[in-house]
Amino acid sequence: MAALPMTIERFIDKEFPGVVECVLIDSDDCAHRFVEKAPVVSTVDLSFDSIFPQPGYIACLIQDEWTDERGRQLVRVNTLTPWGIESTAGEMTFTVLREQVAQV
Repeated sequence: MAALPMTIERFIDKEFPGVVECVLIDSDDCAHRFVEKAPVVSTVDLSFDSIFPQPGYIACLIQDEWTDERGRQLVRVNTLTPWGIESTAGEMTFTVLREQVAQV
């Protein structure tokens, strides 16, 4: 499964299973914020007492790949598949550097 690394910035709700705020930086250095259940974006048992930032990831589907005019390898991904995740702005399609996409 393809996944996008992101930064978990803070724990925001302790109701089971816990909710965190995360940020993804795209290929244009734009920050996209997500609020998601902690176990969906991390394998670490997070809480208000955890030290932040923490690494995390969001599963995604690769939709397209290309090289831009600056020679960067880019990938368009969709976070709606497989887990129905979208940013706080309602976005679910992001262009990132190829090196940002991992396999988990």
